[in-house]
Amino acid sequence: MSKIKIGLPSKGRLKDESLAFFRSKNLEVVNSFGERNYFFNIKNNKEIDGIFLHAREIIERINDGTLDIGISGLDLLKELPEAYSKSVKIFKKLNFGFADLVVAIPKDWLDVQNMADLEEVSFEFREKYGRRMRVATKYPNLTESFFLSKGVSQFRVVPSLGATESYPFTGSSELITDITSTGSTLKANNLRIINDGTILKSSACVFVSKKIEKNKFLNFLK
Repeated sequence: MSKIKIGLPSKGRLKDESLAFFRSKNLEVVNSFGERNYFFNIKNNKEIDGIFLHAREIIERINDGTLDIGISGLDLLKELPEAYSKSVKIFKKLNFGFADLVVAIPKDWLDVQNMADLEEVSFEFREKYGRRMRVATKYPNLTESFFLSKGVSQFRVVPSLGATESYPFTGSSELITDITSTGSTLKANNLRIINDGTILKSSACVFVSKKIEKNKFLNFLK
């Protein structure tokens, strides 16, 4: 029988909490190849091959069949095309990695308190400047869907390549959508969250490939 392939986040708090979750299930991750190596095993379990990857890549790998199980964020799955949900299944929502995908605007936009206000301002902006407002984000699909559902149509998505919260300050966008757990980074960059601007509440999840949904190993992760 072929080995089960598992992907875990490669850095940060999400990595630490994923390892703690595995330990709580008596699954000890062993990196016998050295800290600079991305591969790992599970102690006393020869049926598992593991690899540390970027959280986004974990979902991509489960979708293309090169991983069977992985821990990543719900926001990352929801941003991908709906077809991914047919091959990548949510096995378990975890009690860590909580964050919200939100709409954030400059603090001094005093006339904008909710998405209805933003809709009104977006038309005024286009009339004044002859272009649509720019929204910087790493989540173009979720952002576009949310804005349109709220009746906001006069906007253009600007793909973010780095620190999204800096885009309004540098003049690269008028507003942003971004993932945040405390909101402190947004505040530090003179941004505030619109009252009804929560696009998605996310957390870490155990994702599995549809082809192994009934594998006995999953009992360890319940």
